[in-house]
Amino acid sequence: MGIKINEIYTGDCLKLMGEIRDNFVDLTITSPPYDDLRNYNGYSFEFERIAKELFRITKDRGIVVWVVGDRINGGYSMTSFKQALFFKQIGFQAHDVMIYKKKNTPFMRKGAYTNCYEFMFVLSKGKPKTFNALKEKTVRSGYELMPYNKRADGINKKQLGKLNKEKVKTNVWEYAVGLGGTTRDKIAFKHPAVFPEKLAEDHILSWSNEGDLVFDPMCGSGTTCKMAVLHRRNYIGCDISEEYCNIARERIKLVRSQQKLTDRKI
Repeated sequence: MGIKINEIYTGDCLKLMGEIRDNFVDLTITSPPYDDLRNYNGYSFEFERIAKELFRITKDRGIVVWVVGDRINGGYSMTSFKQALFFKQIGFQAHDVMIYKKKNTPFMRKGAYTNCYEFMFVLSKGKPKTFNALKEKTVRSGYELMPYNKRADGINKKQLGKLNKEKVKTNVWEYAVGLGGTTRDKIAFKHPAVFPEKLAEDHILSWSNEGDLVFDPMCGSGTTCKMAVLHRRNYIGCDISEEYCNIARERIKLVRSQQKLTDRKI
């Protein structure tokens, strides 16, 4: 295989994946240019061929996180659902259907509620080998009387129980978007659709371990690859646009410089 890890490649992701051997990637996190909502330097993609290649190169028990939305033009296109069903058709399991909720979306709709989310389909090749559950603080903790064994008359029995200080997060993840929310890297916004660093980070921490290989076949400004480096994972990124690849390389270069400074202090 001529592909090296920890590199950003310029070119068609199908051609790149064709050079990657079977069962090689631990985790893919990507967001395709869905429904022609934006012009990604004129690039369009062949979804079904990409999906099949992702299945081939993903390790047994590996994960693909597919972040996708739909065109809304008098109604939803339902492209996201069609893609999810195709992934199942070729052998992936729909391990989870998660929601990426945008805290501060500015786009209003006429005659309907403002759309503030995208899907994050967590697709597994068999039972996932890794799940590092992310947790959040509970509203209350300590001991209190808790109901149990509710009877037909609606009366609850109560017994003393312990409320934990933390609980596993739900599958709805909320992030601010824009400068300071999505990222502090101003250069990243030369790309038309940057997803939040925290989104990529949370999936990397959830579905992979240090030393694993994280792949983004449509890496854009390099968010997935940057967060892989930050958390001591290996990466491969690819994008059809040399302009976007250069942005990704610049962001990764900055993270590596910061890591070197930190390592010296330690």
